[in-house]
Amino acid sequence: MNRHENTGGDANREYGAASGREVPPRGVPAPGLPETPRTPPSADAPPSCPFSGLSGADASAGARPGAGSAPETVTETRTVSGARTSGSRTVSEEEVVDWRVEHLDGLETDPVIAASLTCPGMQKVRLPYGEEPAWLAGRYADVTRVTSDPRFSRTALLGRSVTRLAPHAIPLRDAVGFADPPEHSRLRRSAAAAFTARRVDRLEPRAQELIDSMLDALACAGPPADLMEHVTTPFALAGISELMGIPEEDWPRMARWTGLIISSRQGRETSERAKTEIEEYFARLAARRERAPGEDLLSQLLGAEEAGGISREEAIAFAVLMQISGMNAVRLNSSTLMYVLLTRPELAGRLREDPGLVPRAVEELLRWMPHRNAVGMARIAVEDVNVGGVRVRAGEPVHSSYLAANRDPEVFARPDEIDLDRAPNPHLAFGHGPHYCVGAALARLELRVLVRAVLERFPRLRLAVEPSKVRWRRGELIRGPVALPVAW
Repeated sequence: MNRHENTGGDANREYGAASGREVPPRGVPAPGLPETPRTPPSADAPPSCPFSGLSGADASAGARPGAGSAPETVTETRTVSGARTSGSRTVSEEEVVDWRVEHLDGLETDPVIAASLTCPGMQKVRLPYGEEPAWLAGRYADVTRVTSDPRFSRTALLGRSVTRLAPHAIPLRDAVGFADPPEHSRLRRSAAAAFTARRVDRLEPRAQELIDSMLDALACAGPPADLMEHVTTPFALAGISELMGIPEEDWPRMARWTGLIISSRQGRETSERAKTEIEEYFARLAARRERAPGEDLLSQLLGAEEAGGISREEAIAFAVLMQISGMNAVRLNSSTLMYVLLTRPELAGRLREDPGLVPRAVEELLRWMPHRNAVGMARIAVEDVNVGGVRVRAGEPVHSSYLAANRDPEVFARPDEIDLDRAPNPHLAFGHGPHYCVGAALARLELRVLVRAVLERFPRLRLAVEPSKVRWRRGELIRGPVALPVAW
């Protein structure tokens, strides 16, 4: 039995990504997109806007976990101008969409995310946790504006109870996720060298070895078998854990902690305890690496500490964030991607005939896939800013939906179709602006290697059950199947 087989199986049972492009300079909208907001239709929202009828008292009916008493009703109104057509509308501040994030199976689109593209201006939303509602940016121009404009701050989130999907913040307090430039730039430089295109390319032979050994385990298990148990879970876990320098015997613990931290259904206490445990683990590992440095990412972060670039707390927080996101995103995104190919044999057939098309296919599938639930971390306006037809006031939070932006018809022709020939493809699956994913090149490499190897090794691979029988994860931030039973 291959040494990775049990690791992947245990991790998959206990435990239950994305792509992008080069980052435009901060504050610069994507090429060809308007910098100023468009003008919304006048009067009421059009019938195509699902937000009409969702806001106000009707939308907020029912208890929300973690929420306190309802905020006082604010009767002030503001004029909202600037979106797709001429005119203006008036929005009452009490009009807040109660975004309950209902369970979505398979590749369903969240109706609130879809509405952020069809409704005029922006709408305020309230997610299951946190007290303060936030504006939701969905159009590509608005998302790229909010995520690159220095007037929107992540640091200002600290100490605020902004509406969110999870009962807790995923990054540690000292993590790069909460930093703004120039502090963010200082922290990011400490890890960026590990993810240069040249260095990532050198990882491909090892990635190929890993995926080949896992496909051996899949073949040994025989059909039917779970592709997640034998391939996507152990591959994602091995890739980031080896890069971080985590001993193989500790990989199952990494999987368990990550599963507890990223799930919104575990409860705050359980998730916070897991965060403390993984932080303490990395502190102990850092002490060992300090005495005996290696070529791994943690040793590189400690080298940046020694050079005075970052503190020990910042190095550990960065390592924890990379470990969690590096495993979880690749594991579930690769599983969803394979589900797409297995349920669309014409796409898989084309990639088998032309393996050179795999890199472009990975980019298009990551643009198209609804890879997460709701939205991630918000930003706080540090001064009044006009975005998406709304004057966002200083101190107000704004969430950005990369999923919505990736379906914006003003940027992507036929956005709801999978077009393997789409070019250019300026999708935002890896984010945008200063917080663009530092591990984007590694995730791309892993997905390309996985797709090529699976399709080549198993030319008759198919789902072992009807697509409707595949179960999807509930109560987690990243969407994906619970298991992916296959036959060949």
